[in-house]
Amino acid sequence: MRVTRLLTPLCFLSCVQTTSAFEPFTTSVLIGVGVGLLPLGRQIVHYFLENCDDNWIAFNSTGLKETLEAKLFGQHLATQIILKAVTGFVNNKKPKKPLVLSLHGWTGTGKNLVSQMIAEHLYRKGMQSDFVHQFVSTAHFPHADHIDTYKDQLQQWVRGNVTSCARSLFIFDEMDKMHPGLIDSIKPFLDYYETMDGVSYRQAIFIFLSNAGGEKITRVALDFWNEGKKREEIQLKDLETAVSLEVFNNKNSGFWHTSLIDKNLVDFFVPFLPLEMKHVRMCVKEELKSRNKKPDEEIVNTVVEEMTYFPREEKIFSDKGCKTVEKKLDYYL
Repeated sequence: MRVTRLLTPLCFLSCVQTTSAFEPFTTSVLIGVGVGLLPLGRQIVHYFLENCDDNWIAFNSTGLKETLEAKLFGQHLATQIILKAVTGFVNNKKPKKPLVLSLHGWTGTGKNLVSQMIAEHLYRKGMQSDFVHQFVSTAHFPHADHIDTYKDQLQQWVRGNVTSCARSLFIFDEMDKMHPGLIDSIKPFLDYYETMDGVSYRQAIFIFLSNAGGEKITRVALDFWNEGKKREEIQLKDLETAVSLEVFNNKNSGFWHTSLIDKNLVDFFVPFLPLEMKHVRMCVKEELKSRNKKPDEEIVNTVVEEMTYFPREEKIFSDKGCKTVEKKLDYYL
């Protein structure tokens, strides 16, 4: 049944007012029926059209945990941090500021995937929700000489969307390509203010995705490997401060000397480790599974072996993570 048909009861009163052919008795009956159906009509519309309420926004912590463990490969730190940070924030009825996560690591390690997972387990419509807003630096903010305009637009977009729904999710991709200084325009919305011009931003979630810091993360992972340690022994304290300093001092990063870092408004810097060959193999099998294909070992081995790895001699880490797995499978299937 189409939504437009379900809206019909809501037009009874206006329709009656513009129709003179009804007799008084018929008109009164129709008005009575229309008024009686209004609450039902609202409920039906409320059910089918997304609203900023518990019917459409309900966090599934168990589902997020299971998805992270099943589909995010080789990222023990990201899995732990994301699950605890998001669960704790959503369950806090009176947070003092929005949740701000900054995800860092080389391409293909799972940063975009994690953002999608959060959306899928917070909103019924997932990434298609009207309350999920994704910005890509090279697409939305391409010209350096328009930065003042971008700042105004960005403030308006954030303010307008949070006004519409307090539990809004903002995803900023390619932070390493964003013009320095631009992201500072939303600093007031991420701070510890109860309201800004009558609007509270404390229920919102901001996620930044960046390749910046990837070199430092890889260096630490390689050091652990050279020392014979397992990657699972890497702890957040081994990386968080170093990553935040690296992106803060990177002149080519959107986080260069940003007040978001200087004022400690980023709650967690989440490192994504470079993926090893065994993780690429997991990615290939998961992609086959998502296509309802059997894990053909010949195809799996071919795709895994075609990927390129570094350092050149040891071939420990995939230089593209799992990013090209999908396209390679398109070719072989």
